[in-house]
Amino acid sequence: MSGNTNQKLKELLSDIIAVDNVLLIVKSNGATSEIRSNSLSIKQKDQWITIGDNDGPCHMHVNHHMIKKAEFIMEEKPERTSFSVRFFDNKRKKEPSGKSKEDLR
Repeated sequence: MSGNTNQKLKELLSDIIAVDNVLLIVKSNGATSEIRSNSLSIKQKDQWITIGDNDGPCHMHVNHHMIKKAEFIMEEKPERTSFSVRFFDNKRKKEPSGKSKEDLR
């Protein structure tokens, strides 16, 4: 990603964590991590964007060099409409996604 695109990724992540009661989910083949908060910080050093506080109860690191694509998803379900942003690396694997509280109802 170019420098401008890297800044856009940080701006997008900043917008996601600004949503009240946001749920961030990181999935791999063998584990799922969920981080919910109304007050996550965001900072960037080199290729790493850190969401949350390194010394706090939870945080995640996103390598902006690996994120190649973001997909915005709106899912209509009988009981709610849920929104998510899914990030993909160059192998089209999903990276961290941000979901709103309404995804859990």
